[in-house]
Amino acid sequence: MWREAGPVGEREDMKVPLLDLQAQYAAIKSEVDAAVRDVLDRQQFVLGDKVEQLEEQVAGYVGTEYAVGVASGTDAILLSLRALGIGAGDEVITTAFSFFATAGAIVNVGATPVFVDIDPKTFNIDPSLVERAITDRTKAVLPAHIYGQCADMEPIVGLAEKHGLKVVEDLAQAIGAEYKGRSAGSMGDCGCLSFYPTKNLGAYGDGGMVVTSDRQVAKALRMLRDHGSRGKYEHELVGTNSRLDELQAAVLLAKLPCLDEWSDSRRQNAAYYDSKLAGLDGVQTPYIAPENVSVYNCYTIRVRERDKVAEHLKREGIGCAVHYPRPLPLQECFNYLGYKAGDLPNSEQASKEVLSIPMYPELNRKQMDAVVGTLGDALESL
Repeated sequence: MWREAGPVGEREDMKVPLLDLQAQYAAIKSEVDAAVRDVLDRQQFVLGDKVEQLEEQVAGYVGTEYAVGVASGTDAILLSLRALGIGAGDEVITTAFSFFATAGAIVNVGATPVFVDIDPKTFNIDPSLVERAITDRTKAVLPAHIYGQCADMEPIVGLAEKHGLKVVEDLAQAIGAEYKGRSAGSMGDCGCLSFYPTKNLGAYGDGGMVVTSDRQVAKALRMLRDHGSRGKYEHELVGTNSRLDELQAAVLLAKLPCLDEWSDSRRQNAAYYDSKLAGLDGVQTPYIAPENVSVYNCYTIRVRERDKVAEHLKREGIGCAVHYPRPLPLQECFNYLGYKAGDLPNSEQASKEVLSIPMYPELNRKQMDAVVGTLGDALESL
């Protein structure tokens, strides 16, 4: 195991978590505590001033006209699809390699997910495969910006315009990411954010938001999140209860001014990892397309004998995780769709090789050296 030398030559174990939210909180404790106390003092907890302020600031940050706070990133996708009129009998083309919510929301509005394979370099949906998946039932394309890097949006948006489709961006992992100078979430009809605590802009619980420049879609979303209400006891639609908590909005408002600095730190840490891992046999570092600016929600490598390497890292106190161990269409709940092993080779291969190692703004060089050293030990032991 890699060990850090102590001041008098001793060797001490260095444990590095996959994510250290306590370190983040320590750096912004006074701002967060003051924001929470303000909500508690005012006793306004649902759809109050903090939610409105956050919606305005996030819309400005992403570059859209509107933003609508909802209860989770999952609901952001589901309500976006509903607001765009997508439901039973419709098909939505999406990536085979993402967190379950990307596809689960499609099913939960009554539509059918149509999975396409990924670009093996970026792990994002392969635009060259989208057009052949379009049928007369296709109503939307739902790309997910994986690990903090945007999907190749120009051909996707072009295909959507050609075939009259909607585009819903899943940017749960990519707030602040850029593609050809445009922000993630600003290129489709809707952009869906998650504020789950592990995200680059994370709340202290669940939360989500939809960004859009379509006034009618924003209006529909505001009703859908609040039981379809256009006013108290007046229900134009059958909606649900998916309101962003005022407390979570306050926390996010305290964090948002730090986001660009945190993203810069993530990129610096990624560059350090890149340099240290460059000569390590058996490891492939992340590829960032030249048109992209990544925010590195995860630093995900490909590594030979991934499961053995992951076991070694965890045993030695180095945090790691597999995002994701099985392509979506091969999940048991999607057996009815008829996908089988071999249908999506790039996604299937990625699921056997990807490994996320510690990545957060507060990481220091000694910690990253420990990660790299222990990774090297793991590979040498194979």
